[in-house]
Amino acid sequence: MPLKALKPRTPGQRGAVLSTSDDITTRKPKKSLVRPMKKNAGRNSSGRITVRHRGGGHKRRYRVIDFKRDKHGIPGEVTSIEYDPNRSARIALIKYPDGEWRYILAPDGLKVGDKIEAGENAEQRVGNALPLRSIREGSQVHNIEMKVGKGGQMARSAGGSAQLLAKEGRYALLRLPSGEMRNVLSACMATVGQVSNLDHKNVKLGKAGRKRNMGWRPEVRGSVMSPRDHPHGGGEGRSPIGMPGPKTPWGKPALGYRTRKKKKPSGKFIVRRRGQR
Repeated sequence: MPLKALKPRTPGQRGAVLSTSDDITTRKPKKSLVRPMKKNAGRNSSGRITVRHRGGGHKRRYRVIDFKRDKHGIPGEVTSIEYDPNRSARIALIKYPDGEWRYILAPDGLKVGDKIEAGENAEQRVGNALPLRSIREGSQVHNIEMKVGKGGQMARSAGGSAQLLAKEGRYALLRLPSGEMRNVLSACMATVGQVSNLDHKNVKLGKAGRKRNMGWRPEVRGSVMSPRDHPHGGGEGRSPIGMPGPKTPWGKPALGYRTRKKKKPSGKFIVRRRGQR
């Protein structure tokens, strides 16, 4: 999917690099697979802000995505490639012979008219979902389950994919997009290929208004706040932060601080953590 640089007719267009919509075949989603979405502006069920800098933005409707790929042995046909406002990847609308419609994450290279299938005996080609034990070593996969039957949870964003390195016993070894190497049960489902919209990481919005349309509110530097609002705040004029390293608004180290629980049960499946050599 190519990118386009806008002619600098306005200041907001001068630095903008946006993605084209050449790969999108229709603008209208399937009505039966769309649900309303309620905005919470970063607030939890108690009404407290747990995620800062959220609010506003364009109205969205949720597209129901088939992450489980549990329609085994029944081939489906790709009828359209669509835009999804809730994720960075494109989605594909699939029609099955029994009349059922489903959305899936569109892998790179999937086109309208292609046939896809899920199951143990499906052919290994882009868009098909198989158990890891049925996929060749060295293949790129996405939408990978962590628990059998729960649905894909890993490698789901634009351009994401994991590499299947080895299979031994009940487990398959994967190299994830973060660089982490992790064992996953070989009975877990994964989809062959790489997630679509590879150039998403190269997009430059160009102006603050586009960020607001996406539901992101402005951030404020801690150094311009008061001492009661941020550890970096206070001082006369432009002052240094006055500590060895930067901190979050709650006083925790902001760089390199490990937040994963040391005794998390699934930690035993991690062979090599990200950032390690």
